[in-house]
Amino acid sequence: MDRHVNSYKIRRRSFLKLGAAAGGAWATRSLGRERDWTGKQPIPYPDANIVVLDKRFNRYKIDNTAIERVWMGALWAEGPAWCAGGRYLVWSDIPNNRQMRRLEEDGHISVFRSPSNNANGSTFDFQGCLLTCEHDTRRVVRFEHDGSLTILADHWGGKPFNAPNDIVVHPDGGIWFTDPGYGIMNNYEGHQAKLELKEAVYRIEPGSGGLEMVTDEAHKPNGLCFSPDYTRLYLVDSGAPSSQGILVFDVVDKAKLQNRQVFCSMEFKDKQARSDGIRADSDGNIWSAAGWGGDGCDGVHVFAPDGQRIGAILLPETCANLCFGGPKRNRLFMAASQSLYAVYVNARGAHPT
Repeated sequence: MDRHVNSYKIRRRSFLKLGAAAGGAWATRSLGRERDWTGKQPIPYPDANIVVLDKRFNRYKIDNTAIERVWMGALWAEGPAWCAGGRYLVWSDIPNNRQMRRLEEDGHISVFRSPSNNANGSTFDFQGCLLTCEHDTRRVVRFEHDGSLTILADHWGGKPFNAPNDIVVHPDGGIWFTDPGYGIMNNYEGHQAKLELKEAVYRIEPGSGGLEMVTDEAHKPNGLCFSPDYTRLYLVDSGAPSSQGILVFDVVDKAKLQNRQVFCSMEFKDKQARSDGIRADSDGNIWSAAGWGGDGCDGVHVFAPDGQRIGAILLPETCANLCFGGPKRNRLFMAASQSLYAVYVNARGAHPT
């Protein structure tokens, strides 16, 4: 009897070991570049590319949905923004000097604006107007409801901006944007020119349109977002050492930043990923684009409010930026290199776009 029991245990251990090895091989085939991203082959549920790293992420993962590549054709996809009133998504294809649009009702995709002045980051304000950072003209603009264009900011201290990059709005009407200068480093995403200003974050005063510099502490201030209650500002420093991937500041009097801290590092599994665009959900988690780390790293990394990485959405391309969209703001759109990806999550974007 004992011999039979021991024999069974040995066979069971061998079977489990073999099964684990097979499962590991299957998971590898399901991840990264070997996965069929064309939509012609079904993806087994749950999607292995939606990875739980901490049990806190379980509540945000939907087990019967899959990441979709909804479009391919960009040179460098960036700046997605969701228009709730029009039920469409806008994003930038910077080197091709155009902005694209995807309609919610039937998934139709077309060119939204061309030329776009090498537009990068965009958002919609609380009146439903599109705000855009333009690399080539080195300015921030607003598209009015009547089709006209308003230049919101194009210089500081008598000097032109480097190349405004990403932008968010505050309920008080203030507009915050970053100016790291990537768009003038060469002729690929704008036109090559020298930096005339220290890289910084700016705020456009509501009403008067006055401009103020709120911080120049980051090496390369890039993506930014507010916490759900607008008391904190998260800022990607894409030129900083790896330990300082995303910073966080206290927002004082709705207009000033204090108490700079390191929120999280983008280092992941011995790979040095880089953040770019970020968004907050209604629970205060920060969803960060991730790239330049390679397979098993690139995509989106999700951080709890305490700065701990709790989940990842793995893509076969470097992800530059993202936003929550759809009628319920529970569909994550990811602008990643040459493609646009989307996935439903059990989280809602904290802000209109």
